[in-house]
Amino acid sequence: MHLVSIRIITEDVKKMSSFYEYITGIAPVLYTEDFAELKTPSAILAIGSTKTLELFGGDEVAKAAQNRTAIIEFRVNDVDDEYNRLAGFVQDLIVQKPTTMPWGNRSFLFRDTDGNLINFFAPLTREAIQKFNEGSTEELA
Repeated sequence: MHLVSIRIITEDVKKMSSFYEYITGIAPVLYTEDFAELKTPSAILAIGSTKTLELFGGDEVAKAAQNRTAIIEFRVNDVDDEYNRLAGFVQDLIVQKPTTMPWGNRSFLFRDTDGNLINFFAPLTREAIQKFNEGSTEELA
């Protein structure tokens, strides 16, 4: 089994797509006004409008801008460079400035325009680097 994507639900797909394009430098594919995907080398961040919830059983299935449990994580080359690049853009959304975590990652946490938590991180210690490099050359079954 392979995790392929994470989908966030929002009231404004264009605004959210533009935000993620700015922070990642990856242009999202807008399939419709209600659905977009940001394709990274390892997974997809899907962005769906609240209108798409009807297809999953109704608007009570998920609520936009109410996530307080999941963290969307992006591995980056240099956390401090990313912080310096984005600090002005996400100034009011910063949760934690670049910090080295006890498990060996350097981490910068901020929120997107709907309040979803985002972590830009880079492994620093040998153990953390090894953890993220394990299996990176294996092909998917």
